[in-house]
Amino acid sequence: MRPRGSVATAFLGAAALVVLTGCAGDDGGPDVPTREPVTAAVSPATADTPAGRVLPATATAALLAEPTTGHLAALDTTGTTLSLIDPDTTEPARTLTLPAAGAALAQGAPGEVLVAAPDRVLRVQVATGTVTEIPVDGDVRSVQARADGTLVVGTAEGTVRELAADGTVTRTVTGLVSADEIALTGENITVLDRKQTAVVEVGDDALGLMLRAGDGAADAVTDPHGRIIVTDTAGGELLVYSAGPLVLRQRFPVPSSPYALAYDPRSDTVWVSCTQSNEVIGYDLATGIGVEVGRFPTVRQPDAVAVDERTGDLFVASAVGDGLQRIGADERKRGQ
Repeated sequence: MRPRGSVATAFLGAAALVVLTGCAGDDGGPDVPTREPVTAAVSPATADTPAGRVLPATATAALLAEPTTGHLAALDTTGTTLSLIDPDTTEPARTLTLPAAGAALAQGAPGEVLVAAPDRVLRVQVATGTVTEIPVDGDVRSVQARADGTLVVGTAEGTVRELAADGTVTRTVTGLVSADEIALTGENITVLDRKQTAVVEVGDDALGLMLRAGDGAADAVTDPHGRIIVTDTAGGELLVYSAGPLVLRQRFPVPSSPYALAYDPRSDTVWVSCTQSNEVIGYDLATGIGVEVGRFPTVRQPDAVAVDERTGDLFVASAVGDGLQRIGADERKRGQ
């Protein structure tokens, strides 16, 4: 029988399991092979002028385009400041000092941004800047909202919790080393565990199938087709899964250390930032293997990307303070 919470599972032809450094059992977690979470490769100085237009912005670790308001939410690299930006005006961003250091952003209810933070999820109303808190047991690293207002959160301690709209915990599943990204596809919950560099199904009361996610997975997004797209930063690949059951569907190389992801539903394109070359590359996944459909120079250290679902505009944020880049959908078409 396969042990719960272990990477030693069927990989369905992806790659043989390798033993990674470290051991989660040292800090009380599952006793399984782990590695230090991968980080973005350090970018060189920019060689080309960034495409589109670059706006001033602080060093940014996470970026989200809120479709109802048309604003961008940018979390700074310390996690302590959230900037709310209207990209259609020259007005300065509204900056909020958060009550706890944020780790990730997610879309909440219309007009709302969720921030994962230690012992809580922060709800930010974009129009007013109002911040409220939902207490959560654990260092929250990831959060996703369902249409009915329920939340799924993941913690640094490897616990996944489902919360009712009022914050009441309705389900708890343990056994991961860390629950760093949550992907919701239909009724399926899949988690990216960066320390095990694996994607894992979450069942009603226990973990399900676990598949290896390359040599060092960094980011994960979903698309309208039910795919779960993962960057393998250490292995230089893009991995595409489907859930229910969990299956690896596509795997192909991406140059220059792929890191952050954003999906454009208008053009069915996944955009990947490549920090070793200061580029963002777009792929069409419809044919069964990724086909490059666009490539643009970016600001230095492009650690965060987002797509405005209303317009298809692509935004790229620098993690070293070199600005927020906007590449319009029309400009992308001309450049492809």
